[in-house]
Amino acid sequence: MADPIDPKRLDELNKKLVAKRKRSEPEPVHESHYSGAQMGWRMVTELVVGMLMGLGIGYGLDNLFGTLPWFLILFTMLGFAAGVRTMMRTATEVQKKNSTMDGVTPPSGKAEMYDDET
Repeated sequence: MADPIDPKRLDELNKKLVAKRKRSEPEPVHESHYSGAQMGWRMVTELVVGMLMGLGIGYGLDNLFGTLPWFLILFTMLGFAAGVRTMMRTATEVQKKNSTMDGVTPPSGKAEMYDDET
């Protein structure tokens, strides 16, 4: 025959179950206050600012030395390269932030990403 139900034991068992569930529950996800569109606009702005700075420096040097197209072209390309580099840093920063929120650690280097065993 079955033992009679003891309310004290049931309460203890319920407390243990609640504690176990709390330990095994995943942590709530903290959403970033940046949306994808905001990050996109930030990257576009970084690219445009880099190009405009290069354009301004190149134009100023060309006016100073009297070599109109050369420094303008050179520094505009350098500004574009700097803008792209800044965009890539921002993308890496966002990727790391998102992966740490998900609990996944990003690979430490590029060699791991392109490691093929041929």
